[in-house]
Amino acid sequence: MPIVESTYKPPLFFKKGFVSTVYSGLVRRVSIKQERERITLHDGDFLDLDWSYSKQKTNKLVVLLHGLEGNGQRPYMTGTAKLFNENNIDAVCVNFRGCSGEDNLKYRSYHSGDTEDLNSVLQHINSTKAYSEIYLKGISLGANIILKYLGEPNSIPEEVKAAIAVSVPCYLAGSALQLHTFKNKLYHDRFLKHLLNRLKVKQKRFPDKLNDKTLQSIKTLTDFDNVYTAKAHDFEDALDYYVRSSSLQFLPKIKVPTLIINALNDSFLSPECYPVKEAKNNENLFLEMPNYGGHAGFIDKKNVYYNEKRALEFVKGNTL
Repeated sequence: MPIVESTYKPPLFFKKGFVSTVYSGLVRRVSIKQERERITLHDGDFLDLDWSYSKQKTNKLVVLLHGLEGNGQRPYMTGTAKLFNENNIDAVCVNFRGCSGEDNLKYRSYHSGDTEDLNSVLQHINSTKAYSEIYLKGISLGANIILKYLGEPNSIPEEVKAAIAVSVPCYLAGSALQLHTFKNKLYHDRFLKHLLNRLKVKQKRFPDKLNDKTLQSIKTLTDFDNVYTAKAHDFEDALDYYVRSSSLQFLPKIKVPTLIINALNDSFLSPECYPVKEAKNNENLFLEMPNYGGHAGFIDKKNVYYNEKRALEFVKGNTL
């Protein structure tokens, strides 16, 4: 489809990508009531799902996937859930393995290309609920998972009517390089700190796979992916993980109406993360590239973000 013209105009102070990204991640607050459900996965591990509901009974649901080291309570998750609930759409925020406040049972956890767990969530929803329309929305890592899932040679449930991918690093190798640049050092170090803390928890339960020397060898995010992500999830190394998990290669096969919103001032994204050619050659793929917004920082009026409004508009335009 032709590239979507963006109408996003943030308040003056939030035109800076760094400011909008940091404010959205550390300052924004959204209040919402959620109910937790734990589901068992095919390998005996578990996922926690945080549900919130419309005041009226509805047959519509939005499934929300978070980013690296996020969870179902992050404002970029609850903000969308709240807006959709107010518009007669239920919401479920998926916590990836180990992200709900309790370490998961297996040595493996989650990664940017893990579409099997998303498929398990959708199967669970379809077998226990009665939603006839399901929408998918992901932020960053979660957005990459959604795009990869939709473009893989698998059977997408007919209930899935539309998807929105926000601030998506669809070319992981390029985004990894960006995160290791000086301009992103604060983000890089913060992510790495959280990930190392996660490994320290795993070390207590899997001392045969993680020792102090191994942990001390991890100095960068790529080190982490070489030492843990690749080995725990059956990749050869970090590069193999990036290549096989990037959603860019799957975009031509997407058949569900899908909107990508990637800000041009997102410091996490490389040039390849703006898939203009792929969007122009796929009638189901819509690409919007606002000048501003940073990484998931599309600040707008009344604490409702631009990407959240656009997500609601998009699903309303792709309903039965």
